[in-house]
Amino acid sequence: MTGRLVTVRRTAGPAGLLLVAAAAAWVWLVTRRGSMPGMPGTMGLALPAFLAVWTLMIAAMMLPATAPVAALYARTITVHRAPRMVAFTVAYLLVWAAAGLPAYALASGLGRAAGLPSVAGTAVAAAIFALNGVYQLTPLKDRCLARCRSPIGMMLRYGSYPGPSRDLRAGAHHGSFCLGCCWSLMVLLAAFGVMNLWAMVVLTGVITAEKLAPAGHLVARVVGIVSIALAVAVFWVPELAPGLTGGGMAGM
Repeated sequence: MTGRLVTVRRTAGPAGLLLVAAAAAWVWLVTRRGSMPGMPGTMGLALPAFLAVWTLMIAAMMLPATAPVAALYARTITVHRAPRMVAFTVAYLLVWAAAGLPAYALASGLGRAAGLPSVAGTAVAAAIFALNGVYQLTPLKDRCLARCRSPIGMMLRYGSYPGPSRDLRAGAHHGSFCLGCCWSLMVLLAAFGVMNLWAMVVLTGVITAEKLAPAGHLVARVVGIVSIALAVAVFWVPELAPGLTGGGMAGM
C-alpha cells in the first residue's frame, strides 16, 4: 500500500504541476487578450515579444496533453525529481519556442497578405486548411502521434541517456515528436487569428483528444477531413478564416 501511494505521488505531482502551469498561462492569455493589438499577422509585436506570447500559448495549449508523459517520465526519476522535471519541461517548451521563429516569419507574411483583396486572403486560408487536412492524414502524422500516445518505448530510450543532460535531451526529444504531431494544427491559428481564444480552446481540445482519447487516431483523421472541407467552404463563407479575411471572429 505504501509503495502504491509513493507511485501515485510520483505520477500525480508532475502532472498536476504541468496542469497548474497550463492554467496560469491561460489566465495570462485571457486577462491580457484585451490589451493585445487586434490585427492579423504578428499582432504588431516585435520578434522577442511574439516569441514570449507564442511560448505562453504553447504552454497553455500543449502542457495538458503532455502531463501524462511527464508523469510517466517522473516515475523513472528517483532523486532531485522537481528540478529534473523542470529541466524536462523547459527543454520541451524550448523546442516549441524555436518553432516560433518560422511561425513569426509566416505570421509576418500572412499579415501582409491580409492587406490584399479579400479573395487573396480567402485563397491563402484555403491553402492553410488544405495543408493541415492533408498532413493530418499522412504516415508522418501517424508516426508522431503514435509516439505521443504510447511513450513507453521512449521512456526506455530516455533511460539510456547518460549524464546530467538526460532530462534536457528527453524533454527536447519528446517536444520534437510533439511538434511533428501538431505543427499543422498550430498553423491554423494563422487563419483563425493568432490570439483568437475560441480557436485556441478548440485546438487545445483537439490536441488533447488526439493524444489521450482511446480513439485519438480516429480524431486526427476526422480533423483532417473537416479541415479539407473547410478549405472548400471558406470560398463561400470567408468568415471561417477571420485572421485572413477580416471576419467577425478575429476579435474574440
